[in-house]
Amino acid sequence: MRILLKALKEMEIPNTDGAQSTGYAALIERYEFRVAPNHTRSFVVERGSRRTHTQDGRTIEFYPRAYWPGDSVFETLEFALKYEGTNLSILHPLFASIDPEALRTGILEKPGGKYARRIWFLFEYLTGLELDLPTPRITNYVPLLNPDTYFTCEGVRSKRHRVLDNLLGVGAFCPTVRRTSRLKTASEADLRREASEILESYPADLVTRAGAYLYTKETRTSFAIENVTPGKKRIGRFVELLKHAGAEEVLTKESLVGLQNVILDKRFADADYRSDQNYVGESVRLGSEIVHYVPPKPADVEDLMSGFIETAHRLLNSDVDPVIAAAVISFGFVFIHPFTDGNGRLHRFLLHHALSRRGFTPERFIFPVSATMLRNRAQYDRMLESVSKPLLEAIDFEIDNEGSLTVLNETVDLYRYLDLTEVSEGLYSLIAETIKTDLVDELEFLVHYDRARSELQGIVDMPDRKLDLFIRLVLQNRGSLSRKKRNAHFEMLHNDEIAAMEKCLSDVFVS
Repeated sequence: MRILLKALKEMEIPNTDGAQSTGYAALIERYEFRVAPNHTRSFVVERGSRRTHTQDGRTIEFYPRAYWPGDSVFETLEFALKYEGTNLSILHPLFASIDPEALRTGILEKPGGKYARRIWFLFEYLTGLELDLPTPRITNYVPLLNPDTYFTCEGVRSKRHRVLDNLLGVGAFCPTVRRTSRLKTASEADLRREASEILESYPADLVTRAGAYLYTKETRTSFAIENVTPGKKRIGRFVELLKHAGAEEVLTKESLVGLQNVILDKRFADADYRSDQNYVGESVRLGSEIVHYVPPKPADVEDLMSGFIETAHRLLNSDVDPVIAAAVISFGFVFIHPFTDGNGRLHRFLLHHALSRRGFTPERFIFPVSATMLRNRAQYDRMLESVSKPLLEAIDFEIDNEGSLTVLNETVDLYRYLDLTEVSEGLYSLIAETIKTDLVDELEFLVHYDRARSELQGIVDMPDRKLDLFIRLVLQNRGSLSRKKRNAHFEMLHNDEIAAMEKCLSDVFVS
């Protein structure tokens, strides 16, 4: 409590006299949990009206005294569910720490209450224990997550609790995505329809040619994000992999291991999930590391991946927004980091797999999202850090002189119930830019390219391969053919012909 009140004072927020923490923040402090904080912190104040204060990405809600729920765990928890949402990463350790009888008593005092039913369901869902409670007489079902507040799956009825389980995942791995105003706007924009209309406005053969190139572009930029320059064989393997995104069942342990083997040098391929503790970081000097992200312990990966695979299937067979499903699947995978190497490229492959399986991407086509990620690297890093930074604060670790990292506390639950809201917002933004910019630019380039070829043929009737080479060399050299390339490939052309051809390309591509 003192920590939170000190933070309020440092933020210089007015009218916070007598502020009392409640909701999730109060539960975290009471039980000293090592968890990522909830996206919202709540205080009840002595005077003033209900108001929201946002600073440095933190949201603080202030409530008048009439909102004070009480001091009991049940009352504080009920307030949290009502006003702060459903945070599984806090509820799980809470239910493991408190006396179940306190919950049972609170639920009995409000038989049939929608928050009481949710608390009852969540306790049994997260702990596997059963409370000695009668089935509510009430016949209506309450959704576990409010669909106006969260992205949800179709509800599965729990007759025992009269609750609709509409979570995105399963107990072993269940991220959440809040329905923020930014995500509401993005989802309502219908990018899938916009992309379809763009493609339909160009000739079919041109779209086919663009698609063939975009697979290679996506491959190169996916490797480039990791500062890897692959050879032709590795490029070819990844291109073929991308072409099968959505077409085959890849979400099994065996398939994922096989995919990791395809994209890596055989000497570094894994036969199973990793058995060592890896981390993402950088060396600042010999023996000194800056750690950016610590994935789960090796012993925890099998269970997390089993839950991940089940959750991925649930999302691919749901009506959840395709981009949200792709965000949960692709980023959920990379935060588990199940392999020694190749996790980033597989994460981006799974992004395309999910978009394709959900019908967001047209058949035999790909949106070069990795190119947009590479161009907006700072934004992509912020998306990852929205999860990695809070997790890092809850993990105790040490690094030895050889750079090996050891996690000292129990951390598996930190990865089960990720809030992927900011990740989803960022992914929607990147995909929108990809469709509106990269896709259109590539199609327009081909339109201009075909026009340039036709006009160049009118100046000098040369073989197609020579013509394509001339265009490529001039565009690479910013509008002119270098003397060296002319001597090597185009000695047969006259000065006036080269000048005319250069002007043609300038007119076509610059005007």
